Amino acid sequence: MLKQTVTLIKGDGIGPEIAEAVKRIFEAANAPVAWEEADAGLYCIEKYGNGLPKETLESITRNGIALKSPTTTPIGGGHKSINVTIRKTLELFANVRPCKTFPGIKTRYDNVDLIIVRENVEDTYGGIEHQQTPEVAQCLRLITSIGSRAAARYAFEMAGIEGRKKITCVHKANIQKMTDGLFLRSFNDVAANYPTIDNNDILIDNLCMQLVIKPEQFDVLVLPNLFGDIVSDLCAGLIGGLGVAPGGNIGSDAAVFEAVHGSAPDIAGKNLANPTALLLSSIQMLRYMGATAYADLIENALTMTLEAGVKTRDIGGSSSTEEYTNAICENIGKLPSVLSDAVQTNSRVRIAREQLRVEQSPWNIRGVDIFVKTTDISLLPRTLGKLTLSMVSNRGTKIYPGEIPDIVIVDCQRCRYTSNETLTNDDILEFLNAFPTDLPWMHIEKLHEENGVALYSKAQGE
Repeated sequence: MLKQTVTLIKGDGIGPEIAEAVKRIFEAANAPVAWEEADAGLYCIEKYGNGLPKETLESITRNGIALKSPTTTPIGGGHKSINVTIRKTLELFANVRPCKTFPGIKTRYDNVDLIIVRENVEDTYGGIEHQQTPEVAQCLRLITSIGSRAAARYAFEMAGIEGRKKITCVHKANIQKMTDGLFLRSFNDVAANYPTIDNNDILIDNLCMQLVIKPEQFDVLVLPNLFGDIVSDLCAGLIGGLGVAPGGNIGSDAAVFEAVHGSAPDIAGKNLANPTALLLSSIQMLRYMGATAYADLIENALTMTLEAGVKTRDIGGSSSTEEYTNAICENIGKLPSVLSDAVQTNSRVRIAREQLRVEQSPWNIRGVDIFVKTTDISLLPRTLGKLTLSMVSNRGTKIYPGEIPDIVIVDCQRCRYTSNETLTNDDILEFLNAFPTDLPWMHIEKLHEENGVALYSKAQGE
């Protein structure tokens, strides 16, 4: 098999150490990969002015495949997440996280074998946040039919190749009726095209309970971005932790495989880091490339090493990074007692965008939600132009009309103005121009109906 050039991002913290470990193991296995190293991480801030240079994105785009070590993401400030930037810029729409118990790693569970497919570019990870008032911060959660369909279609295509029998859609559509409702409807629309693969759905809270009771009941899970992030870490805990959890970010034209754990700067340079997660991600990458024999060769060597009790400290052993890497290299070509049961390549499923769009019926504007900074709702005009105040909510709880509940009222009111007739944009502008200037508003959403069905949520208490 001809060598394929792969972009290698060594990252920061322990990233360079575990990347070197993987390079050594690939060399020992004579894997068909030529590395093209590229920069990303904290050290790039001073060098390039940002954590992800454009040259690195160009390298990934050119090669189509990358392997990425951890990079540090500051909490509560600093530069944007490099992981999220890569996923969004290259539209890597599916985050694929296999979770499988490994011989030699002691956990509470013996037979976990599931795959998480997480929508990877939207949801709250759009990063659209506003400080609406001194007391209220807002995050916009974006769920689209295109993003939801892309994740679902990838899951079904992958399941067919992997020999998986059942796909479960995870959501909270009983509460988040608009966003998770759209995610679930999109999943069901896609599922109808794959009659030979069983499918069902489950609420996110019930899933978390079921996972710790009987994880073997699940095969493939499809989730929105935030739920997928949380559940994938939960599942990593079932198999021994993030140190043994691989991950791949898959798009139509590129894929980036990465260790999903942090950069652990506290142990950087101490020869203590565990390269297993990055190595498993590289095995996932080889299967994606079609280099299945090499993937099996390396996975068998890893399994044999773990069976022999050679492990780093975080997974119950005492070996250093170098000792652990040496043992895997020495076991290349040997067969463990438990052989890999991987079916084949993880496949370059290509999702054409035209497959994902849905014809929409005409929408009619029937009102607005306008967010107003005030704690005195008596100041709100009851009628302006063609619109009448029909509801006010505070932190999602209805406080008008009717008796105000005994809750803490903050200084941001969602004020719903509606009309019995279809409105135009000019009607909305007239409304805004007439709105009292001493009542500052921060945000407005037009409310629509489609075929007489409201396309907007109600407030709690209605």
